[in-house]
Amino acid sequence: MAVHGHTHGHRGFRLPVRRTTRTAPASGETAAATAVVPAASTAARVLAGVRFATGFVFLWAFADKAFGLGYATPAERAWIEGGSPTKGFLSGVAVGPLESFFHDIAGAAWADWLFMLGLLGIGLALTAGVALRLTAAAGTVMMALMWAAEWPLAQHLSDGSPSMSTNPVVDYHVMYAAVMIALAVAAAGDTWGLGRWWARLPLVRSFPWLR
Repeated sequence: MAVHGHTHGHRGFRLPVRRTTRTAPASGETAAATAVVPAASTAARVLAGVRFATGFVFLWAFADKAFGLGYATPAERAWIEGGSPTKGFLSGVAVGPLESFFHDIAGAAWADWLFMLGLLGIGLALTAGVALRLTAAAGTVMMALMWAAEWPLAQHLSDGSPSMSTNPVVDYHVMYAAVMIALAVAAAGDTWGLGRWWARLPLVRSFPWLR
């Protein structure tokens, strides 16, 4: 309730003073409100850490295939040495309804460039914390194609040998896609990233899907 002060014993005009009375919150409410802020802050930091880790997965895959760091890709098969980032994997697809399709595009220049730019772009966007919605969409498409190439639904390969699939539906490709979607929904780029700056750009304001 607001009250106005009065000018007892004084002549002349004085501006009224507005006072506001406030009800003190209960001790339980104060404790709960105090606890919410650190919890939210901690969750944001955890998501930022997950964002960095996921971004590193994509950046490492790009670097290893581009420069042949000797892990999944030996130096002589590096992209910069004329090797193909897609030929080995796609030509080895031996299961699923898209088997022949993957064989046809294995080693194609456009497929190599699209795959490598996808790895680099997704990795950089996740690390910087920008364009997470677009990144989640692109990353989900990439993971879906890789899931289709391995086709975990099958228990046997085309030649009849065991596929060694451990889960017919939810494998690591699905989990990577789920993580990227969660990071985009939670605006994980706002913490330890450039997400807030990115969101203020005129182009991003005009097209929220770039957020």
